[in-house]
Amino acid sequence: MAVPSRDGQRAKVYDAEQLVRTMFDRADEYGERTVEAYGSRLTLPVERRFAAVASVQTYVDAVLALNWVRAQWDRAAAPLRVRARAGSAAAHYESDAAMLAVPLSTGGTAWALREFVILHEVAHHLDPVPGAAAPHGPEFCGRYVELVDGIIGPEAALLLRTALLGCGAKVG
Repeated sequence: MAVPSRDGQRAKVYDAEQLVRTMFDRADEYGERTVEAYGSRLTLPVERRFAAVASVQTYVDAVLALNWVRAQWDRAAAPLRVRARAGSAAAHYESDAAMLAVPLSTGGTAWALREFVILHEVAHHLDPVPGAAAPHGPEFCGRYVELVDGIIGPEAALLLRTALLGCGAKVG
């Protein structure tokens, strides 16, 4: 296994994701899906939420089975298992085991059981050479934005891409 590169964009990626998730949360809370962001007027699509590990596993299997995902990334053919993660506030991807670990509830909320978080972890899984590039580097960001574009929708991808760039992350 290659020595992983320094993960210099990690905080920038997490900051951008927090901005995007907050916009989607507010759209859900207030029922107003039209927002202005970065000079564009967007109608936010609905972001899927999940109830349990089984529903996340079903979703991950469906994403990896999409024809365009399989055509774009060879690693889509490799199974990705999902498990619950106890005692942690963050989801994470375990490359050695091809495992997505997701907390079911943190602080009384199931914040990680949402589409943006799951697609973030799927983007890690699709890395063609796990560990060769920085975990949250430009290549990762490019995969993540492309997944969001094709699955949640182009408005969500535009918002994510502009938030990443606005936070100083490079997108490959």
